[in-house]
Amino acid sequence: MGDLEDKQQEMINLLEILVNIDSGSNFKEGVDKVGEVLKNEYESIGFSCKVMEEKKVGNHLILQDKTGNNPSILLIAHMDTVFKKGTVNDRPFYIQNNRAYGPGVADMKGSQVTLLYAMKYLKARYPESLKKVIILLNSDEEIGSPTSRKIIEELSRNVEYALVMEPARKDGSLVTSRRGGGTYKLKIKGKSAHSGVAPEDGHSAIEEMGHKIVKLSELTNHDKGISINVGKVTGGEATNVVADTATLLVDVRVSNDEQSESIEQQIEEICETPDVQGTEIELTGGIRRPPMELDQENRELLNIIKNVGESLNIEVSHTHTGGGSDASFPSHLGVATVDGLGPVGGEMHSEKEYLEIDSITERTILLAETIHNLTSNTQ
Repeated sequence: MGDLEDKQQEMINLLEILVNIDSGSNFKEGVDKVGEVLKNEYESIGFSCKVMEEKKVGNHLILQDKTGNNPSILLIAHMDTVFKKGTVNDRPFYIQNNRAYGPGVADMKGSQVTLLYAMKYLKARYPESLKKVIILLNSDEEIGSPTSRKIIEELSRNVEYALVMEPARKDGSLVTSRRGGGTYKLKIKGKSAHSGVAPEDGHSAIEEMGHKIVKLSELTNHDKGISINVGKVTGGEATNVVADTATLLVDVRVSNDEQSESIEQQIEEICETPDVQGTEIELTGGIRRPPMELDQENRELLNIIKNVGESLNIEVSHTHTGGGSDASFPSHLGVATVDGLGPVGGEMHSEKEYLEIDSITERTILLAETIHNLTSNTQ
């Protein structure tokens, strides 16, 4: 394989193919089409592919070089996007001013390209390093990884390092810590009555919902990285009827495990007792993604990547982000984990999402050389 710079147009061509496939998390057909393209690419360079079939979301792929044994590095990259079916037809892939645009171009179709070409780079230069890698391409990260989490955790138990392929931040930073989070759903049941004829016979689910919104929102502490957001509410049928049902969805973000336990307990306590007599509350959900903290293991891995970057004249910085990713799962199990190893992008999850084209080859080399560094003492 020639220098990666010579492969840039080839990489952009694959990026265009991937971006122009709708692959929203709930569009199984599209996600599986992306998976088929990538499966063929990996098999063409000697990888085996284990397909983990799913009924509602796309299938997950576990990839490994056929000569691989006892992998020490887990690489995670998701194939799904946040964009609904038909988005590609409205705004397909295009390039302007050295940036690529299109649904999921940064999060994370670009990362799929860099990951694949990092494997090609290793195959050509350091085939022994390639044997120590196992890759998971999952299909449901954007909806919280409900079916792939167990796979991630199972694979994490047998490796030393996890490299997660979310895009680098706008300034090129890697991600070394993330807030944990999840969603709660409160279903409130009251008793309907005519608000003019016999309001005293009713028990308002909406009134109860109001009390709960205030109490839940008071748990927010931005200084400590705790955020409770009641993001969606429904309830009632008409203005002259006491509402007998109401529902609210709550987004929860926390910065460490201690906060996670405390907030879960406080939410349960708030919902145990109604403020409006005659109403009942059903609470479901919880904090599904643990926080990713910059602990000693993650910091040591970051320093290794920084040193690799320095040898390549690539400045490596790092940052915290409030968003969640699959990096939380291996990190929570004590595996040294760094995220944001994809190419540089911005405006994720919007019509303006973009990828810096020049970062594609740079981040591919950084990833490949990092893997070589991590495996050079274990071959």
